[in-house]
Amino acid sequence: MKMRASQAMMLEVRHLSVCYGLSQILEDVALSVNKADIVTLLGRNGMGKTTTLKTIMGLARSHRGEIIFDNQRIDQLPSWKIAQMGIGYVPEGRQIFPNLTVRENLIATCRSELGQSWHEQEIYSLFPRLAERKHNMGAQLSGGEQQMLAIGRALMTNPKLLILDEATEGLAPLLRQEIWRCLEKLKSLNQSILIVDKNINDLLNIADLHFIIEKGQIVWQGDSDQLKKSKTVINKHLAI
Repeated sequence: MKMRASQAMMLEVRHLSVCYGLSQILEDVALSVNKADIVTLLGRNGMGKTTTLKTIMGLARSHRGEIIFDNQRIDQLPSWKIAQMGIGYVPEGRQIFPNLTVRENLIATCRSELGQSWHEQEIYSLFPRLAERKHNMGAQLSGGEQQMLAIGRALMTNPKLLILDEATEGLAPLLRQEIWRCLEKLKSLNQSILIVDKNINDLLNIADLHFIIEKGQIVWQGDSDQLKKSKTVINKHLAI
């Protein structure tokens, strides 16, 4: 795939294959994220999206292929080291600390060495709901508020690349709009993002590039204009 001349590669996944026991989950997966781009990984449930993200983060191990982040190979590194290098991860299901307050969740991951200097007050400006609930325990938040907190917690690591798995899954429409507003703000700040989500129309409005995965293989890639015109692709690989 050709990079735009003005941009450099932030993440490149090459020939990635992953097995769970005797089951092949990913086969020869290749995708990339340029600096300041928003890139999606699309596909129906069970096609390998979460496994791809977990492998990038070092939470699952590949048996073949390479993962290059910021010009360094990371596929043999432990997950904590990958996070330290500048990848913020918002996992499916949020996984915030339920017995810590909103504020404690945020300051637990605070770093200032990398990228945009995100601090607690900036997270509250991005998500005013969190400011109103900063003394509430994580378990006391709604699903949408927990997702805001999970994104805020990842941003507090000041990531070069932000990865979101099912960014708006299970959220009410108004809360989904809040998440998309946040992502638009991050795009304006040139934050590199790799995102998994099922809301194709919203993704088409914000993303620069899309990869579609089916049965562990990338079967299509292109920009938003190309995907909008590819009704056959959407119906074949994404329609329920």
